[in-house]
Amino acid sequence: MSDVQANEPRAVSVGVLKGGFGKTTTAINLARELGHRNERALLVDLDDNGHMTLILGHDDAYSGDRWGTNHAADVLLDGEDPQQYITSVADGLDLFPSHVELEDVQSGLKEATMGTTRLKQELVDELLGEAYDYIVIDCPANRGKLNDNAMYATGNIIIPLRPENGYETGLTNTVQRLVMDAREYFDLNILSVVPTDLSTRIDQETRDRALLREMTTREAVAKHVPNFAYLSESDWAKVDSGGYDGPLPGIRHRAAIDNANDEGVPLRDYDSECDQLACYDELAQIVETGEVAR
Repeated sequence: MSDVQANEPRAVSVGVLKGGFGKTTTAINLARELGHRNERALLVDLDDNGHMTLILGHDDAYSGDRWGTNHAADVLLDGEDPQQYITSVADGLDLFPSHVELEDVQSGLKEATMGTTRLKQELVDELLGEAYDYIVIDCPANRGKLNDNAMYATGNIIIPLRPENGYETGLTNTVQRLVMDAREYFDLNILSVVPTDLSTRIDQETRDRALLREMTTREAVAKHVPNFAYLSESDWAKVDSGGYDGPLPGIRHRAAIDNANDEGVPLRDYDSECDQLACYDELAQIVETGEVAR
């Protein structure tokens, strides 16, 4: 058992050093479940492409038209109150949006005194435990000061992976270039490694199977795989013998997840009966307790 304390206010980064791996979808639906369970959760879009902000329909915040200012710079560089730039997403869930000039903020953080600590100092410490019980940060898919700020501010990371070419590189680069590099300077816990958007069978040589085998048999990774995605060696033996009768592991591809993104709402608010909500609920429990519990 780790020394984390369960059910205390907690911030978490959702990040992987590769685009198109379900990072934003994971962050939105994790935060929605945390808000559903606890009533007070905040999403922070720290990705300079603003994908989350745009999905959720806040184009004018991303473009700068809503407030007539670069709100990310105002908060992270100039120390303004972040609450004036927070907008509602759903019951119990709010958003601090991205901005089209977020790359300029990253450049400013490189020059700023204590530039790696600004997100923690100006936003997370201001809001966590006061206005919100949980903060979920959608990180950029590249190294830089914004990612450094997210890692330092949260001390926790969830790594989503999709069964696509390059998942091995995405996982290895994220662990080595984000997690291990950060641990030279501060504590950073991997809360979970999450397989997303799986759609094929696992009793044949598919990408789904390859991804799940890699995750569940690699010792350093397997302990972070949620129960909804974990298969033991005995489970794999049953899969290969045709005797496995459990649910297919991982967050499975569902049209409802894509449709929810198209409609600009979290999955719960699009289809409250979708079977994959149970996966996001378990992820929320992992954030609440601070670890995967077998």
